[in-house]
Amino acid sequence: MPTRLWLLGILAYTLTASASVTVYYLPGQEPLFSPGASTTSGAAATYTGAAAYNPTVLEPPPPPNPPITKRFALQLRNGGTPGVSIQQSGAFFGFSIEMSVVNQVLGKNSTVLMVPFLNLMSNLIRRGGSVRVRVGGNTQETAVLVPSLPDGRILSKDEDGLSNPTQTPPLDYTADLIYMLGNISSLVNVDWFLGVPFMDASNFQLAIAEVGQQVLGSRLIGLQAGNEPDLYKRHGHRDENYGPDDYFDEFRRLVDAMSGDAHVTNKHILVGPSIASGDWTPEMVWDTGFVDQFSDNLAFLSVEHYPSDNCYAQFGVGTPRDPQEMFENYLNHESGVNTLARYLDATAYAQAKGKSMLMFETNTASCGGFAGISDSFGAALWALDYSMQMAHSNFSGAMFHIGGQNVFYNPFTPPPTNQTAYHQWTIGPVYYSALVMAEALGPSGKAQVLDLAANNRSTYTPAYGIYEDGNPVRVLLINFIDDPSGANDVTVSISVGGGHTGQPNASPSQVRVKYLSASSVSQKGNFTWAGQTFGANFESDGRLQGDEDTLTVSCDGTTNVCSIKVPAPGAALVFLTDNSLDEVEDNPVQTFATSVRTRMFNTATVDPAVLATSNGHGAFSKKHLGSTSKGSTGSGAARRAVQVDFWLVVGVSFSFALWSFV
Repeated sequence: MPTRLWLLGILAYTLTASASVTVYYLPGQEPLFSPGASTTSGAAATYTGAAAYNPTVLEPPPPPNPPITKRFALQLRNGGTPGVSIQQSGAFFGFSIEMSVVNQVLGKNSTVLMVPFLNLMSNLIRRGGSVRVRVGGNTQETAVLVPSLPDGRILSKDEDGLSNPTQTPPLDYTADLIYMLGNISSLVNVDWFLGVPFMDASNFQLAIAEVGQQVLGSRLIGLQAGNEPDLYKRHGHRDENYGPDDYFDEFRRLVDAMSGDAHVTNKHILVGPSIASGDWTPEMVWDTGFVDQFSDNLAFLSVEHYPSDNCYAQFGVGTPRDPQEMFENYLNHESGVNTLARYLDATAYAQAKGKSMLMFETNTASCGGFAGISDSFGAALWALDYSMQMAHSNFSGAMFHIGGQNVFYNPFTPPPTNQTAYHQWTIGPVYYSALVMAEALGPSGKAQVLDLAANNRSTYTPAYGIYEDGNPVRVLLINFIDDPSGANDVTVSISVGGGHTGQPNASPSQVRVKYLSASSVSQKGNFTWAGQTFGANFESDGRLQGDEDTLTVSCDGTTNVCSIKVPAPGAALVFLTDNSLDEVEDNPVQTFATSVRTRMFNTATVDPAVLATSNGHGAFSKKHLGSTSKGSTGSGAARRAVQVDFWLVVGVSFSFALWSFV
């Protein structure tokens, strides 16, 4: 964009935000507008920026009619409750990072790590004990380990070799990418999943298994064998006759190749079949004898599933979908229940075979999600309910996917590489869900989850009990309804023991409550968890801001009931015992500071206190004019003073690095 037009845009924005400004012009430059000149309003321009920052805000669905019951009771019991899940880890909610963007999300290389990522992981580790991260996706399937890449890069994409409907580029990467993962785990308690390239099953490339095991050791907890093999035929990677039996044969070839490789020391680390609900069902794979034949090699069973897709809007394939019409599909309990119904037999089968079942890749919708849904508070409530439903349904973990700048659903997004000097990270709604899940399950590894079928199974107000050693320790309450009037806030009466259970009353005298809050399901950014937030787009370094707010609610000693209000919309996590709160709060959050700078020139900043008291005196003079390019005549302190002075005049009050855009 021409400099003049770009500066005009900044001036126009600033003038609309302040009633009184002084405008100076560069010597010899004609005014671009006259004070007092009449203006007219034009139609808003269509947004053409990165999907990760799309400003689309949808209309929330109206409250249900007929209205829901606003008050209902939950009677919990001690000493064992039928129907609870298997024991769950506080690391249940994990992340799947597309391999092609790890140099944006994790670090530039093994020595320059992304500090916000470390902080984000540390938040979860404090609450749940550890985090599991998968590096892979479609781009793992053709990834090749090479000795080195130009300019010391750890990753290179072949943009001319795109494949799949999602335009997946082949990758080259270096061993330093694996060392980067190892260095992250030396700082924060993160375990990793990687994937063996499966495009050429006649000649498996095992370098990622060899180097991964050598560098990561026990931190490498799984190697994916094939990503969405049920879509290989559809995407043109296999012939028209490819089916579950063919995948069985290819998996066997991989097992044989690993058995003959002395550098692959752990042969019992594979993850499969990772089908995507495309053309196969899990049962079709089980029927080949897959689990029985390869039981010794399988660390986890896996599937991948998105409840919908936005492929038509993103890539011109599939079914057109209107996000406004889709929005209500994500704002009810049935969404998760119906999505997971197809997997209940599979999770039961996994238990019978002594295996853990993972939802290895998921999010709001494939092909990047939906603008206004995937990046809204509604998505935070949806992901929280969906994750709890997966835990109740006996999955052992779920990996929420992270793409690049071109998707709407990222749990967290680093700024574009040319904006890192003045923009921070953007934390999406799904990351808030991860925080709540980590606290709900806690670090003990003994949490068991039960869908309480609350409020006569109302789809708008689900509730989950979390049990340890047979006793309820936490309750998660969700209200999907959007109603700023408060008319659809609900009050939940919780009691432990007594009542129809025939047990003596065990209700506490008080409980502690944390809220996940926003003004509307359509709100973007500035959500709060227990009063703390990561702000709006480009505002986070991975640390929660503000004071933590945990409410104390006294229980009725006569009725033995603890009454908890849940706003519409919102979620409440109720801690029934002091220990259940202490175990997620006792450990301090370890935070990290930036220790190196990758930008060594044009890094001038302005003290906000100076900006607050500046009146713009000095303005511009010819002796300060010069080039803004490194090495050009007039570059240096004098030129920087000119740039800073301009910003003083228009009143922008933050630190910045402007020159690379001029």
